[in-house]
Amino acid sequence: MNILVCNAGSTSLKFRLFEMPEEKELSVKKYERVTDYETGIRDYLKTLPENVKIDAVGFKTVLSKDHYGVHLIDDAVIKGMEDYMVVAPAHNTFYLKAINTFKKIMPDMPLVGVFETNFHRTIPEVNYLYPLPYEWYENYGIRKYGYHGASHSYVAGVLNEKLGKHYKAVSCHLGGSSSLSAIVDGKCFDTSFGMSLQCGVPQGNRCGDFDPYLVFFMHKYAGMSYEEIETELQKKSGFLGISGVGNDLRDILKAAACGNERAVLAFKMYAKEVTGYIGRFAAMMGGLDAVAFTGGIGENSEAVRNYVMNHIRFMGDVKMYVIPANEEIVVARETYKLMK
Repeated sequence: MNILVCNAGSTSLKFRLFEMPEEKELSVKKYERVTDYETGIRDYLKTLPENVKIDAVGFKTVLSKDHYGVHLIDDAVIKGMEDYMVVAPAHNTFYLKAINTFKKIMPDMPLVGVFETNFHRTIPEVNYLYPLPYEWYENYGIRKYGYHGASHSYVAGVLNEKLGKHYKAVSCHLGGSSSLSAIVDGKCFDTSFGMSLQCGVPQGNRCGDFDPYLVFFMHKYAGMSYEEIETELQKKSGFLGISGVGNDLRDILKAAACGNERAVLAFKMYAKEVTGYIGRFAAMMGGLDAVAFTGGIGENSEAVRNYVMNHIRFMGDVKMYVIPANEEIVVARETYKLMK
């Protein structure tokens, strides 16, 4: 069975075609700055040999109301994605465009959503609920869902091979968008993202954790509208907001090396928050055997890894792994499993 995995961005499309269950990669292609999804998808399909048949298309979808695992994408799944657009506006917008384009081009093709929330469904209630009126959870589904599930799932699979059946670890998916997951015996125990992708550690443009009452303060005291505050929190915070340099850690480290104090501050705030979540998760799990780093920053920033590992040295013999991200193979596996 040939599974095509489509990874949709704001102006980019990435395709990887796998022969399953052998996991043989038949094709990989990435288009940057595509003018529209239909052009990009049609261009990719033209590159495939005539004898290569696609049996299903899998998507690393983010969030759909009432659909948190792996699902054939039908009208109910699409409506769920539209309903939760307010929670993940950028991500759901891109994937809905890609999905609707495939429905137009290949109307009979099975489309599968491997939702980022799937890996986090094992989080216990005590960890996924917020200290809010319980009715908010009952009536509106307000709880921690978690994201980067394909990445953390892949890391857990690698750790299963390296550490065996029983272990306690933290997976650090660090990049322009970052999250950490506590993993016990291969299953998610807790995660830093919440109902939205706006919380947790600082992001490239997004703020991460902060005092929620600052929203009301800035509205009432500074006279900002809620729309203006939302834009500042989503697009002008994180690395960019603190450093004033940009949203890329590589640029921040270069500026820090030249003595830019705000760049130094941005790096330390980020690394401190990553370390803090590891410490919190270790305490909740009752120990820590390993820390795994993945994602653009996790794999490539020795500075971040050194900061973190030096600060948790007091925990004793904690193994460190750098695991190259491979989210697409998780999507292919889950899509194949559902189709089978």
